[in-house]
Amino acid sequence: MTDEAKKRWEQEVLHPALNRYPERDVRFTNSSDIEIKRLYTPPEKFNYQEKLGYPGQYPFTRGVQPTMYRGKLWTMRQYAGFGSAEESNRRYKYLLEQGSRGLSVAFDLPTQIGYDSDSPMAEGEVGRVGVPVSSLADMEVLFRDIPLDQVSTSMTINATAPILLAFYIAVAEKRGVPEADLRGTVQNDILKEYIARGTYIYPPGPSMKIVTDIFEYCNEHIPRWNTISISGYHIREAGASAVQELAFTLANGLEYVRAAADRGLDVNEFGARLSFFFNAHNDFFEEIAKFRAARRLWASLMRDQFDVTNPRAMQVRFHTQTAGSSLTARQIENNVVRTTIQALAAVLGGTQSLHTNGRDEALGLPTEESARTALRTQQIIAHESGVANTVDPLAGSYFMEELTDQLEEEAQKYIRKIEDMGGATSAVNSGYYQREIASSAYRHQREVENGDRIVVGVNRYTTGEKTETEFQSIDQEQIDRQMKRLERVKASRSEQEVRKTLKNLRQAVKEDANLMPPIIEAVNAYCTLGEIANALREEYGEYEPGDRKEI
Repeated sequence: MTDEAKKRWEQEVLHPALNRYPERDVRFTNSSDIEIKRLYTPPEKFNYQEKLGYPGQYPFTRGVQPTMYRGKLWTMRQYAGFGSAEESNRRYKYLLEQGSRGLSVAFDLPTQIGYDSDSPMAEGEVGRVGVPVSSLADMEVLFRDIPLDQVSTSMTINATAPILLAFYIAVAEKRGVPEADLRGTVQNDILKEYIARGTYIYPPGPSMKIVTDIFEYCNEHIPRWNTISISGYHIREAGASAVQELAFTLANGLEYVRAAADRGLDVNEFGARLSFFFNAHNDFFEEIAKFRAARRLWASLMRDQFDVTNPRAMQVRFHTQTAGSSLTARQIENNVVRTTIQALAAVLGGTQSLHTNGRDEALGLPTEESARTALRTQQIIAHESGVANTVDPLAGSYFMEELTDQLEEEAQKYIRKIEDMGGATSAVNSGYYQREIASSAYRHQREVENGDRIVVGVNRYTTGEKTETEFQSIDQEQIDRQMKRLERVKASRSEQEVRKTLKNLRQAVKEDANLMPPIIEAVNAYCTLGEIANALREEYGEYEPGDRKEI
């Protein structure tokens, strides 16, 4: 559209229409406060090869695979875990029977922060937000009759990541599955715990050392395993905008790459096992642009900052979960629509795997019915919508390309500022991340309260009716079963082996050795998660919030 043609359209068509039908009296912006224009037209200059290229090659804007979903659909990976290992195992088998192609394990809070189920610190939390895993015996039950050499398993675990990974390796080896054949991901992203979630144990220095121990061990022994899932999801859930989620996630990624390089790992090799974890929120086009911008920006950062030449080490391969924070307790059926929009954005953005939330998760753990509906949402998108038939369907949209550019540019500003501070760890230390996220969350909440941001069924189109729904319950019988198994483990194991392996672990800490081998040794002796975590607590200490000098 030429300038002359545009002016003529504005005078002859637009202005008369505005006089008759004024636009809505709202600010047309997205979560990152980027103003959305009324109309997008062809750019004056557009270098296709530089900005987009072809899928499967630098800069990967259009996707990491040449054929994307024409060759293989994304992994439909439903996040689950609750009550007991037995109940969670039953849910995993059910999801696999219903067509899920990967498992995603949710651990309860005590497991996440290094306490056994029988610890006084675990009281009231066992099995509530995930499955309790206190020993190898629990892990054996959790994955009973599940073919570990055929299923990809993602474990959302951070501070105790090496222990849970060791449990998984030990279960596989007991079944005759070599660790080299295992496929999956361990989240292992400790930086975002200090920023957004809080399930840390040790000070960041030792924690980063443990993270790189996993990098090093898996690089040598489990070549198909993704050693970290650098997570923007929880940053977004804490209230960050799309730009902040993008920028802070990639800035954290740079910190991990530097740590691996300092450990002596080849970034061209190690970088190929990185994975990312993003949120899919409600602003449909902003989310798609975010995913496309993430690929392009990370590729340039890896090339320019680390001289990476391996194309696979430049790629952003990512899992997506629909936005838990967008779910509402009122009119929960609306959550099915929200999740569908978010899942479609993730697919159009080129995700490698996807979890769709259950409609009732604003109220409690998802029931089997709501978990099935969430999975069916993905299957309908995959097989009925047609969006998986071509690569990057929205490429070339004037709006999409300009929005992708804007998100990338704004994210670059944040990343430069964080790098100028000395990197992600320094930014965490100064409280910079936390202040930026808090400011964004406050702005969003004010917009909702003022009615500037409409949430259907909450601040507009309300009915006054109470929500009636069935909940997934955690009964005492499941908790008792967990406690009895832990009691049996402690009664039947060799206490001599327990003492010996924990001593070896403490010695490995003193020698600054890789901790994975002694942790695997301790796990096979049926040391509990709490015993292993406590041995590390004794050596490393615990991080206290606000103790900035420790970072």
